[in-house]
Amino acid sequence: MTTFTIQDVQKTFTNGEVSEQVLKGIHLGLQQGEITALVGASGSGKSTLLTIAAGLQHASGGQIIFEGQDMTGMTQEEIRKIRASQFGFIFQSSHLVPFLTVEDQLMLMLDVSETHMSKREQKEEVMKILKWVGMDHRKDAYPASLSGGEKQRVAIGRAIIHQPKMLFADEPTASLDSTRSRDVMTLIRNLTKEFNITTLLVTHDEEMLSYADRIVTMKDGLIVQSGK
Repeated sequence: MTTFTIQDVQKTFTNGEVSEQVLKGIHLGLQQGEITALVGASGSGKSTLLTIAAGLQHASGGQIIFEGQDMTGMTQEEIRKIRASQFGFIFQSSHLVPFLTVEDQLMLMLDVSETHMSKREQKEEVMKILKWVGMDHRKDAYPASLSGGEKQRVAIGRAIIHQPKMLFADEPTASLDSTRSRDVMTLIRNLTKEFNITTLLVTHDEEMLSYADRIVTMKDGLIVQSGK
């Protein structure tokens, strides 16, 4: 089922009198329970497309439709609420809060997403997700004591703790070695299937493409190929 649709999305950046069109009319539908990987050379527009789809920046034209709602016509507050409650984010850096424990990282996300759980329910949900990502044994640890792979596992747990419908992952394995990269992508794939999430992934690592259900290749602001 298509839950997320990108229709004729364009993006132009202007610097003084110079304008550059980095997206030139993108059409893409994302399926529930699948990982769609965006690939292409640096400057192809893949990360720009992901951030526009995630509501982190505006498109210059076109529509972003999430569950039948046109996000391009929403206010900033309406988009913020969707991001907080329905979207999850994983980036190249884990962006963990240095003074919070692993458990508290996820507890904070539940507060931000306004899930309206009691503290007891929050703790139960946090432990459930930490077990899923293999970090329940480090629940009291701080980020400084975690390895790069462990930090990304916590970041993934934080991204899905509020049960989002969409997961956006921008180069989630770029800072990891090959073994930890495979572990992280296996985890992302398993969570996508188990929780029936729609996942949009940007990666430059060809080894990670085997985890995707569909590969979309971009070049010069256009989609030039789409398929497995």
